[in-house]
Amino acid sequence: MVGISTLLNFIQEARSTKAADALKAMVSNTATVLRVVNEQGESRWLELPIDQLVPGDIIRLSAGDMIPADLRILQARDLFVAQASLTGESLPVEKVARSRDPLQQNPLECDTLCFMGTNVVSGSAQAIVFATGGRTWFGQLAGRVSEQESEPNAFQKGISRVSMLLIRFMLVMAPVVLLINGYTKGDWWEAALFALSVAVGLTPEMLPMIVTSTLARGAVKLSKQKVIVKHLDAIQNFGAMDILCTDKTGTLTQDKIVLENHTDVSGKVCERVLHAAWLNSHYQTGLKNLLDTAVLDGVELDAARGLAERWQKVDEIPFDFERRRMSVVVKEDDAAHQLICKGALQEILNVSTQVRYNGDIVPLDDTMLRRIRRVTDTLNRQGLRVVAVATKYLPAREGDYQRADESDLILEGYIAFLDPPKETTAPALKALKASGITVKILTGDSELVAAKVCHEVGLDAGEVVIGSQIEAMSDDELAALAKRTTLFARLAPLHKERIVTLLKREGHVVGFMGDGINDAPALRAADIGISVDGAVDIAREAADIILLEKSLMVLEEGVIEGRRTFANMLKYIKMTASSNFGNVFSVLVASAFLPFLPMLPLHLLIQNLLYDVSQVAIPFDNVDDEQIRKPQRWNPADLGRFMVFFGPISSIFDILTFGLMWWVFHANTVEMQTLFQSGWFIEGLLSQTLIVHMIRTRRIPFVQSRAAWPLFAMTLVVMAVGIALPFSPLASYLQLQALPLSYFPWLVAILAGYMVLTQAVKGFYSRRYGWQ
Repeated sequence: MVGISTLLNFIQEARSTKAADALKAMVSNTATVLRVVNEQGESRWLELPIDQLVPGDIIRLSAGDMIPADLRILQARDLFVAQASLTGESLPVEKVARSRDPLQQNPLECDTLCFMGTNVVSGSAQAIVFATGGRTWFGQLAGRVSEQESEPNAFQKGISRVSMLLIRFMLVMAPVVLLINGYTKGDWWEAALFALSVAVGLTPEMLPMIVTSTLARGAVKLSKQKVIVKHLDAIQNFGAMDILCTDKTGTLTQDKIVLENHTDVSGKVCERVLHAAWLNSHYQTGLKNLLDTAVLDGVELDAARGLAERWQKVDEIPFDFERRRMSVVVKEDDAAHQLICKGALQEILNVSTQVRYNGDIVPLDDTMLRRIRRVTDTLNRQGLRVVAVATKYLPAREGDYQRADESDLILEGYIAFLDPPKETTAPALKALKASGITVKILTGDSELVAAKVCHEVGLDAGEVVIGSQIEAMSDDELAALAKRTTLFARLAPLHKERIVTLLKREGHVVGFMGDGINDAPALRAADIGISVDGAVDIAREAADIILLEKSLMVLEEGVIEGRRTFANMLKYIKMTASSNFGNVFSVLVASAFLPFLPMLPLHLLIQNLLYDVSQVAIPFDNVDDEQIRKPQRWNPADLGRFMVFFGPISSIFDILTFGLMWWVFHANTVEMQTLFQSGWFIEGLLSQTLIVHMIRTRRIPFVQSRAAWPLFAMTLVVMAVGIALPFSPLASYLQLQALPLSYFPWLVAILAGYMVLTQAVKGFYSRRYGWQ
């Protein structure tokens, strides 16, 4: 059984862990490095593997390059870097040689630094290496994940507790059986063999196979739903999970910025503003970011074609981060030129002197400025990113336009953007809530944007906690806050890990879903780490489960599958433990009063083997709906209580069987012990096999809840084999004998009474203590 279990586990683990090896693709990259090539000090640009980089190297970057080390920019021209894998921000950020904010303390927000693991979207630069390999920001995160000791998760702790409970019980009962039988029978060797058999009977030796096959079946079912299970026990943790921490981008949202609003200064929808923004985005030749793409997609095809035909480009003033705006100059036929400028609100206001308000051009005075602030503040509170649009008519002229021409502009209005939620997010959140799972958002994005998304998907954000607040909190303060807070924003990677760890410390089973380098520590710290196929290598390495489709709905299905898995595993443990407990109690009673062993060691082992074979079909069993409505947790105390309640029930009917064999069939001498042992062998096996159907559900078996056909079939087969053995040619070898036919009506009556009493006790137990 151990061999079969190990083989199943190996096959499933090998098949499920084909995710990319973390960092291998990255370390095979090359970099363009300036190196001295001769004794005369002549330098040349060389292509070298990045593992040959050292601090002090000068490297050259261009669009499409991976950042091979942590760098400080020396020269840059329109350099934009995508660092979403580190920060979670979907928009590329500009990097410059001279910092605009020299007091910035967060390295990831420093505009003069680039980090390994990010990539160049556009532009070019020269930079100096200041950290390589494990000393980089990326390397430190990777090292933290790889060196972090993996604590036992909730599933592993549960299995361990159950095992220790059964071992302690075995260590107590086996010596007691040995002493009683050795003292009363006088044959200590036979007593020792019998005690050893009892110890074996108390051990659920099929547990590894039942657990592995149940988990493997769940993994196969999930694979059909685009979920790859890397570690089998992660399926059960799905079922036990009561808190899910997840990033916002791509999980709640579509990870696609769309144009949400285009309004005039007063906040009214204005096509003039949209068309001006479209011309600006259409004719710029620099970096077209996601905002520009959203603007271009926001105008219907016919209208866009008309704008392009009506207006011709004259010139442009490229974007730079110092101005935080860009302009294009267009003309209509031979008319005057129009400069269209779009950018950050404050930067546009700085170069505007007038406003188009209700169709009129009015001065930009303090009153108008207050009106503008009210409108834009409202948009910001909705979590929208606001970009201002301004225009200016200029006389037609030859030559280039310069930054100085961006003056005395007319503010036309605003365009506002949102990364919209997925259509499946709201129903998935409702399903998770109905399943007893609390969802918490841990994001590096702005709190305003995150709060708006939460509101749109029906998630009550309540009080928002940001990373800078977390820095000042003790673990106890943060643990208390984490339990009642739904939304955490502007988080660094270690903030996420700390929150997950503290939630686990408070007794929760925590799942974390993320796909960036910044998510890796939290993925490893969680009871169940969930990533996606498109995630960075280190995130996939740290995860327990890989989603081929980033969707909360898939997670909800995984939760249900996990709870089915847990319920079926717990059936085996509870049935085996309680049945074996009852058998041991019966053995103690019989040993104290019988002049012979109530059952031979061989009988105990065969009975235990047949019973275990009947449980092989448990992974395929049905599970009642009520058992998958809420998180399922391991509770060794409940298992012990269950054993005490249900074990003695079987002992009552075992003792009745003893009386039946002793007084009715007169198997009360050493010469008649084989008849006695055969009668208890059949009754004990059938009662253990039938109890599967009694304890697998809180409801009335065979009427309100039916077992799956494989389990039902295995029950019939094992019962038939058990009854047939005393009548078979093997009986003499097994030291059994055929029973009189008059035994079987008594057997039916005893089994019926056993089932009725078990159902009555089950009803009392479930009302008093609940039912897992």
